[in-house]
Amino acid sequence: MFTWDWLLFAEVILFLLSLTFIILGALTAYFGSGKSRAAGITLLVIGIIIPIILYFAHWRSEAGYFTNNLLIPGLLYIGGGIIGVVIGFLAFLGIIMKT
Repeated sequence: MFTWDWLLFAEVILFLLSLTFIILGALTAYFGSGKSRAAGITLLVIGIIIPIILYFAHWRSEAGYFTNNLLIPGLLYIGGGIIGVVIGFLAFLGIIMKT
């Protein structure tokens, strides 16, 4: 039976947030110029620092905690989110193309 765990919920949010910061920060740092590049580097650094802090705060205490409780569910959430976005985007395109 599934029980709601607020700590796991917060950790998955922070994990996905840091993953997003890393990806978008790298893209912004590579393709940006001037202030955009500096903002991208800042996002990249913050995206790297968040998991390091969480690792030392909690993940070190249990072996396999990160993989079993955060990585796999996080990837499933990302996959579900991508599928939902693609379906919504295709529905939007279908409606726009019909009009």
